[in-house]
Amino acid sequence: MLHDTCGSAPVETAGQPRLCPLQAALAARPCVESYDEFSRVALSLFRFIGAAYTTGASDCWEAAYRFADEASGIADSPLLVARAAALVRILRSGRPCELCFMPPSCRRLSQDEAELMRLLAVARRNQPGELESIVCQFVGNENEIATTRAVNALALC
Repeated sequence: MLHDTCGSAPVETAGQPRLCPLQAALAARPCVESYDEFSRVALSLFRFIGAAYTTGASDCWEAAYRFADEASGIADSPLLVARAAALVRILRSGRPCELCFMPPSCRRLSQDEAELMRLLAVARRNQPGELESIVCQFVGNENEIATTRAVNALALC
């Protein structure tokens, strides 16, 4: 019997050890590699912008702009950063708790990041009714219109 990485004793079920709760939760979350290039760029921007709000460091903003400038297929990188920042700002103002962003180099997504990626994917598929429903679940009714507009603007960038 092997010990899992979080140090808890493994429990065997039908001859196979089960994952500890932390490993099971991480395994259920999507990885960065499961998204297309545009979504990965947007996720990195969200993370740089989240770090800027958390730390107050202007270097994080510079990193966001530099990253967008270096990303392939982005025609207007300052506009992309501005739209990502607008969405983060709207979401921060309408939630009772802070958004959870992982470090830019992390391959896993937080729950909030996974929801943002879901919003972006739906907006890019141009499914308006579906987008409003998901936005409402994520932010509630207070910021629904502003969030929907911000997600659509980012998706069309």
